[in-house]
Amino acid sequence: MSKTILITGAASGFGKIAAFDLAKKGHHVIATTQVYPQMSDLIREAKEQGVEMTVDKLDVTNPRDIAYILKKYEIDILISNAGIMEGGPIAEQPLDLIRSMFDVNVFGALELAQGFIKKFVQKKAGKIVFTSSMGGLWTVPYVAAYCASKHALESIAEGLKTELEPFNIKIATCNPGVFGTGFNDRGVDSISRWHDSKLNFTPESAFAGATESLAHQLDPQSMADVIVNVTLDEDSNFRNLHPKETEDFVKQLQTEAWYVKS
Repeated sequence: MSKTILITGAASGFGKIAAFDLAKKGHHVIATTQVYPQMSDLIREAKEQGVEMTVDKLDVTNPRDIAYILKKYEIDILISNAGIMEGGPIAEQPLDLIRSMFDVNVFGALELAQGFIKKFVQKKAGKIVFTSSMGGLWTVPYVAAYCASKHALESIAEGLKTELEPFNIKIATCNPGVFGTGFNDRGVDSISRWHDSKLNFTPESAFAGATESLAHQLDPQSMADVIVNVTLDEDSNFRNLHPKETEDFVKQLQTEAWYVKS
């Protein structure tokens, strides 16, 4: 049966791929973008591919946008995918950059979810799929603040899962490893916009490992496939970390964390 699915952060990356894939499967997709130019690009691309979808503007940090979207649309599933990454050593990272991540990744995601949850409760049905991160389950060096925002999102998702079970509302998270959407690259790029080797005590050489790891990123299509499958599966797992090698690595780290010295 066709579902009405709203996706945030659909201008690029997993959100965009999932939006097109779900629309091609016959679902009514409402693909939302942060700004109008992205909206225009997405409308044009959908038209060129002959894909039927609704495209709208939704900046999850803009209360007016959220109010507009909640008033305009009735949906079956929300894919909360919008997110940003600002990299750098958390001991020195400017707090305004950390706040901006929490505004998008945590508070914006939660405010939109709360709005749709009220509608889901009334009809005793609905599902929310949060795009989290492997960084929501362990802390990656030099993107600790980003990981902190995803840790917060994980806790919110777990709380919602338990609290909304009586209302037949499903909650799931999708936790990507390192995929080549450009998201991770821009997160690393963001460090150079404020870090100054003459002023900061963290040497630039500390970030070399991040650059090296980005040289071996995975095809984002496989992660988008996971998001699509979790979205449509009425009995999906709550947590969905992909690929399997990353899942095994995170489980190992979580076990070892009990024995790490201070």
